[in-house]
Amino acid sequence: MDESAALTYGSYLALDEVLGAQRPRSDEHDEMLFIVIHQVYELWFKQLLHELGHAQRKLAEGNTPHALHTLKRLLSILKVVVAQIDVLETMTPRQFTSFRTRLDASSGFQSAQFRELEAVLGRRDEAAFAHYPQGDPGRERISAAMARPSLYDSFLRYLAAQGYPVPAQWLERDVRTPAAPSPELQKILLAVYTDDGGPAQVAERLVDLDEGLQEWRYRHVMMVRRTIGDKSGTGGSSGAEYLRGTLFHPVFPDLWAVRSQL
Repeated sequence: MDESAALTYGSYLALDEVLGAQRPRSDEHDEMLFIVIHQVYELWFKQLLHELGHAQRKLAEGNTPHALHTLKRLLSILKVVVAQIDVLETMTPRQFTSFRTRLDASSGFQSAQFRELEAVLGRRDEAAFAHYPQGDPGRERISAAMARPSLYDSFLRYLAAQGYPVPAQWLERDVRTPAAPSPELQKILLAVYTDDGGPAQVAERLVDLDEGLQEWRYRHVMMVRRTIGDKSGTGGSSGAEYLRGTLFHPVFPDLWAVRSQL
């Protein structure tokens, strides 16, 4: 961009590039909606990743108010992401079918940003990036996210800094492996809730975040089912069948398990 040119609304937001990025492959009216919705999803995924990184830094600093503020923003964004499904569901199965074949092998399963988002939240599964070729930027970002502490790891370190006796084995664990539910950690979380201070509020916002992600997954499943039924998804994916398998798997299982003890 020409730095000497006067800054305008359009140049600041790079609107020429953004509004020129919709390139339908058919003349079907509804393909534009499909493209715009998914591009907006990717923009929100980018912002979610940006906010998650900020939340982890605030937890590392022990800055409870700013961590809570950032988690609240994450929840607000998730609500917008879920609400967008209402718009997508205005498209009937026949309208989607009218251009579906033009999608070729492309599929929402290929969203590297969503896979990276899952990794930041704690997913540790090489299947998440196995279909990306070596050297692909998406593969590298997902792999790098799986090698860093997850949001839950950051939360446990935050609790330790707040004076809770989180075992060293959890603070020094190999973050490249999944964090399994732990009765020992649940006892600590019970103490956090009993104290009912800032850390308990952070824990509740994490539960909200987990619930919001589950709501997104459920609405996504139902949207796919009402649009293509039980057909295979584009790109060879199993469609709704795969998505159903992602339901009811909490990101923070300890925070759910402890609720029966409160």
